[in-house]
Amino acid sequence: MSVEYAPRPSAVGEARAEVRRQLEIWGLADRDGLGEDLVGTAELLVSELATNALLHAASRFRLTLSAAHGVLRCEVFDGGRRVPQVLDAGTSESGRGMFLVQALARRWGCHQDGPGKTVWFELGTCACDGCGGRQL
Repeated sequence: MSVEYAPRPSAVGEARAEVRRQLEIWGLADRDGLGEDLVGTAELLVSELATNALLHAASRFRLTLSAAHGVLRCEVFDGGRRVPQVLDAGTSESGRGMFLVQALARRWGCHQDGPGKTVWFELGTCACDGCGGRQL
């Protein structure tokens, strides 16, 4: 599933709502307590990536979600070329988005994608060992 958003502040909330809607459709929002944690974490991290796309790329962005084999993958493509950096959480009011992604995602990354870049993260979708936690 893929949705494109215009570069406006309301797009971040729209992307968050789309994450919740899609996870509900896929039946991942109501899995014995894990579902709400999964939805909340996915919404938070997508919000961070979407905000970065608006602030740093000032371009349209595309949210792509997929789920297979116990893994939810969320991707945000934007027209910027600047690779995101993980900053120390510190006391600043901004700049912690990628710190959260690194701390909460199972895996994450960024790759150049034509005229822009795609930043992605993965979360586990089941409560079994190996799902949900970070892979070190």
